[in-house]
Order: sequence, then structure tokens, then C-alpha cells
Amino acid sequence: MQDQVDDEVAANDVRLVGRLTAEPVVVELPSGDTLVTFRVSVQRGAAPGSAVAGRAAGQRVDSVPCTAWTPRLRRSIVAWRPGDLVEVSGSVRCRFYQAGGATRSRVEVEASAARIMRRSTAA
Repeated sequence: MQDQVDDEVAANDVRLVGRLTAEPVVVELPSGDTLVTFRVSVQRGAAPGSAVAGRAAGQRVDSVPCTAWTPRLRRSIVAWRPGDLVEVSGSVRCRFYQAGGATRSRVEVEASAARIMRRSTAA
């Protein structure tokens, strides 16, 4: 019964609204799979119960790594420009990979939907 209750309250849904920090990058993996990686800079809000979370160190934004795997989504995202205001929906993923003989990990948002909310005015 406990597993059923946990399944009903567990969620891995992310919605980011922020600025694209750099050009999206197309990556071909050794497996032959292709993905697009990009970063979204989002304003850091106060944590629940705290009026100044993250402010003491002066950090006002978080740069969140994101990936897109589906062909349609990849085609859309590669047309984005740095500074575009974007909305990304997806799930948090922890990926493990080999680099330099060691196993490493990376946390990112795997986008299931994404759109431009406003184009950057910078040329």
C-alpha cells in the first residue's frame, strides 16, 4: 500500500522560464544518438521559508543544463539565439558516463517541450 501512495505523490516535472545563455550545441554520442544541449539562466527565487536564499553569496541566477532528444524538439531548439526568453518543460535526469577512466555524473533537465517566449533583441 505504501508504494501506491508514494507513486501518487511522486513527481518529476520541471518548468523553467529564463534566458538562453549560449548557442545550442548538437552532440552525436558514440552510440550514434544525437541530442541538443543548451543552458537556461533562471532567476533564483527564495527557498520556501527563506526570504534571502542564495543572496548572501550574491548568486542571483542559476544556469541549468538541458538536453533535447526528439528530432522535432532538436530542430526547434537549434534555431534559438543567446538571450532568447524560453520556456522548457521536462524532467530532471542524472546521467552517468565514462571520462578519463572514471565514471562521472551530470544532472540536467531532459526537455519534453520547449518554446521561445520572446526573441532576444541583440543581433
